[in-house]
Amino acid sequence: MSLGHALRRIIEEYPLARLDPPAGHPLAHVIRKGAADELRAALAPLGGTFLVKGSPGRGTRWAAVPWLAAFDPAVTTSATRGYYLVYLFPAHREAVHLSLAQGTVAAIREHGPRAGAHLRASGDALRARLSDFSQTLPVAEIALGTAGELPEGYEAAHIIGLTYGIADLADERRLRADLANGVAAYRALKARGGLAL
Repeated sequence: MSLGHALRRIIEEYPLARLDPPAGHPLAHVIRKGAADELRAALAPLGGTFLVKGSPGRGTRWAAVPWLAAFDPAVTTSATRGYYLVYLFPAHREAVHLSLAQGTVAAIREHGPRAGAHLRASGDALRARLSDFSQTLPVAEIALGTAGELPEGYEAAHIIGLTYGIADLADERRLRADLANGVAAYRALKARGGLAL
C-alpha cells in the first residue's frame, strides 16, 4: 500500500462500510493502522517526531468525517486542542482535504455557540501569519458536506491546505511533496507563536 492508495481506499469504501458496525471492520482497521502506518512512512524522511492517529469514529458509531492526523507532541497529542496536520474525508466522499487545523473540541468547550466564529477569526489571523505558504497550500476554506458540531467545527478550524480529488491520489510524489509543505507550515506556525494572536 502507499499513502495515496490508503487515502483512496478510505474515500471509496467508507460509504458502504458505514452500513455495518465499525467494531472489527476491515476499513476501520485500515484507518487506524494501515493508513496511519503509510502516513508515518511518508513523514519519516522529513525528520522530527510525529504522533500519527487515524479515527473512523468512536465506539459503535462511524464518524461523520473520518480523519488521519499527524501531531507534533510538543504542540498537541490530540485533535481536540492545539493545532495539527490532518487529512479529512468529506461526507460526499469524492475528495480528501489536507488541512493545517486548529483543535475543535477545546474551542467548542471554551466558546460554546461562538466557537465557529472564534475559529474562523483565528484561522484568518493564522493564515496571514503563514502567507508565505499561500502558493503551496492555497485552500483557505474546506467543505465537509455534513452538518453537526464536529464537522462544522473542522470546517471552521481549517487554516491552510489542499484538496485532492480521487484521480490526484495516484501521484505519490506529489502527495509526499505536499505533505512536506504541510509539515513546513506546521513547523513555521510553531516557530511564529502557534495559536497566540
